[in-house]
Amino acid sequence: MRDTKESRLLLVLLIAIAFALITVDIRGGEESPVDGARQAAASVFGPVENGVAAAVDPIGNAIGAVRNAGDRHDRIKQLELENAELKQRLGSDARKESRLRQLDGLIRTAAAGQYGIKGAEVIGIGAAQGFSWTVTIDIGSDDGIQRDMTVINNDGLVGRVTTVGPRTSTVLLANDPDFTVGTRMEKTDELGFATGQGDRPLLVQLLNGKSKVKEGDRLVTFGSQANKPFVPGVPVGEIVRVDRARGDLTRNVHVRPYVGFSKLDIVGVVVQAPRTDPRDTVLPPKPAAPKPKPTPTVTVTVTPGATPPEGEDDGQAQDGQAQDDGQAQDGGLDPGADDGGDATGQNDDQ
Repeated sequence: MRDTKESRLLLVLLIAIAFALITVDIRGGEESPVDGARQAAASVFGPVENGVAAAVDPIGNAIGAVRNAGDRHDRIKQLELENAELKQRLGSDARKESRLRQLDGLIRTAAAGQYGIKGAEVIGIGAAQGFSWTVTIDIGSDDGIQRDMTVINNDGLVGRVTTVGPRTSTVLLANDPDFTVGTRMEKTDELGFATGQGDRPLLVQLLNGKSKVKEGDRLVTFGSQANKPFVPGVPVGEIVRVDRARGDLTRNVHVRPYVGFSKLDIVGVVVQAPRTDPRDTVLPPKPAAPKPKPTPTVTVTVTPGATPPEGEDDGQAQDGQAQDDGQAQDGGLDPGADDGGDATGQNDDQ
C-alpha cells in the first residue's frame, strides 16, 4: 500500500474506531454491545488458535529445554560434587573416629603398664632390608627412637624397632618368622619363647614339657635384660591349640595374637620402661562366662472325665486288675462266712 494522504487518513480513522469500541466495551461490562461479536470471533478463530498452539508448543518446549539444558547440567554437576564431598566427609569422620579409638586404647594400655611411649603412625608396609613382615612408622632418631625398642598398640605387642632414620623407623612385626620374644603364662608363670609364623598363629615353645595349659590361657611378654628389646607385661595373645605332650623337655602351643598385623594404623614406641613388672595388669578383662540355660520342665494335668494318655490307661488297667484280684480273694472268704452264718441260722430255727 502506498503512503498517501488518503491512506494516512484511513489509518487514523480505524484507530479512532478501535478506541471507541474499547471504551464502549469497558463501560458496558457484562452487557457490552460488542460481546456478541467477541463470542462469534472466538467461535471462529478458537479452533485455529488451538491448532496453531498444538503445532507451536512442542517447538517452544524444545527451545525452552535447550535453553534450560545448560542450567540443568550445571545443577547436576553441582549436586554430584556435593554428594562426593559429603561421602568424603563421612569417610573421613569414620576414619577419625577409628583413629581416636585406637589412640585412646593405646593411652590406656600405656597407663596400665606404666610405659612411656611415643605415638606414631604407620606410613608404609615392607622395607628394603628384606623382612617379610615389617612396617615403617613416621618417627625416628629426631624423636628419641632407638634400635630395639618395643612397639605396642591398643591391643598388645606389635614388634620391635630394627632400623632408625632421622624421621622414620622400621618395625619388625611379631608374626615375622625371624621374630622371637620371651613369654610368660598368666597366673601360672610358665615361661616360653614365641616365634612368628606369618599369617598363622604364633608358635610358643614352653620350657616345661609337663606344664598344664589349655585353650584360652593368655600370655604376656617376659621382658629382656635392660628392657631391650622387650619390656615386660605386654599382652601377646591367647592359646588356641595345645600340642599333645610327648615326654619332651618342652611343649608347643599355638597362640592367636591380640594384634591384627594387617590393619595397623596408630602405634606407640616404648621409650621408657616401667619401674616394676606390671605382670598381668595390662591384659584385657576376660568376658563374663555365659549363664547356664535353665532346664525346661513339663507338667501334665489330667482333667476329670478326659481320656488319659495311653500310658496312664495301662497303669489304671493294671491298678484295676489288682483291685479286682484283691476283691475276688476277699470275696472267696466272705461267702464261706455268710454260708456258715445262714446254716447256723437255719439250724437254730429248726
